[in-house]
Amino acid sequence: MVKEKFAQIYTRASERKGGDDELESLLSVPLSAQEIKTIPDDRWLAAFSQKVFQCGISWKVVRSKWPSFEEVFFQFNIEKMLLMPTDMWERKATDPAIIRHLAKVMTIPANAQMIHEAALEYGSFAAMVADWPESDIIGLWRYMKKNGKRLGGNTGPYTLRVMGKDTFLLTQDMESYLRNTGVIDGGRDTQKSLLATQQAFNDWQQETGRPLSQISQIISFSCGDNRI
Repeated sequence: MVKEKFAQIYTRASERKGGDDELESLLSVPLSAQEIKTIPDDRWLAAFSQKVFQCGISWKVVRSKWPSFEEVFFQFNIEKMLLMPTDMWERKATDPAIIRHLAKVMTIPANAQMIHEAALEYGSFAAMVADWPESDIIGLWRYMKKNGKRLGGNTGPYTLRVMGKDTFLLTQDMESYLRNTGVIDGGRDTQKSLLATQQAFNDWQQETGRPLSQISQIISFSCGDNRI
């Protein structure tokens, strides 16, 4: 049950960020379904891989090395990823041009397989993502966690946001807000908590007509330590 009307949340976020215009300038705009469908599957694999490597490592360091990742892993071509034998992956994981981390490198073929299987069923991974209803975005999170590798927690959702899919994020500020208002009271990633969170966002979306991503950002801006 949502304890607070979104208009109250928006007012508080606006006051913290210096007014409505300043707040609106900070909000992201998700891509349309048609725009998402144009994204090649190799770009999804690259995005997932970059987010996996950024976990626990400086994002700046990962970005600076990413051109080398693209070269070492053949621009994340799905077919080439699926044809590479295990010993070749092990050799690539020792390449000094990239961040050497075998466990993270091995997520690349696993996630390439996930993308390939989705493409067989839906035409492309992008098509599956584009057509997945935002009213069940946690279902897409669950799909990535189950069928991919190291895409649980915020890794999969962050990647979706980066790629333009409309999604909320369970950041520290967001989790704190949901607990303080009684939307969730158990583990953040339990099915009960995720369903309650999805329902709260569906209610806010019906109230405001805004994308999930903007609702998520406004709530985060309304609380926590992100003052201007």
